[in-house]
Amino acid sequence: MKKSKLNFMTKTAMLSVIGFLLMFIELPIPIFPAFLKIDISDLPALIGAFALGPIAGITIELVKNILHGIFVGGTAFIGELANFVVGSLLVCTAGIIYKKRKTKGGAITGLFVGTVVMSVGASIMNYFVVLPLYETVLHFPVSAVVAMGSKINSHITNLNTFVILSILPFNILKGFVASGITMAVYKSVAPFIQKEADAVELANKKA
Repeated sequence: MKKSKLNFMTKTAMLSVIGFLLMFIELPIPIFPAFLKIDISDLPALIGAFALGPIAGITIELVKNILHGIFVGGTAFIGELANFVVGSLLVCTAGIIYKKRKTKGGAITGLFVGTVVMSVGASIMNYFVVLPLYETVLHFPVSAVVAMGSKINSHITNLNTFVILSILPFNILKGFVASGITMAVYKSVAPFIQKEADAVELANKKA
């Protein structure tokens, strides 16, 4: 049992480090402000959530962001907090649905619902928490963020329209990208990870 749990923790740690490294690979999207960049660092957490359970997915999101805050920083952990909460909404939702229905359809449903939950959650969090914190802690005014958005889209005139026309569609796109890659690679990596989850689950039943 101890060996199984150790292997389980090892897989979670490995996926966390991969997620941290993937945070350095960012792709700017011309239709969004420059600071909104697509990355696939949620991919290891999604794989972990499917193979090891939603708690593992959340743990991977937490560890990768702690590592990023320590070794990269620059946002007083505000960016990392946002990334953790938003990513956790995606992986936890997808992981819970897939855990109840471990089929391809269950995975697709989980990823779709997770993307919706993440996108709505990201919009709410940016409006009420993240952008105000940037203004208060880092002295980066919300008006400057709105101005960056209005240069890309003239319909963006205030914080409300910025969230609706930038934050929301950006996270929908990000969720679909992460979901598509997850569906493409999961089958090839799942057996390596899944056997540890099955061993832990069996050990817990016997305990």
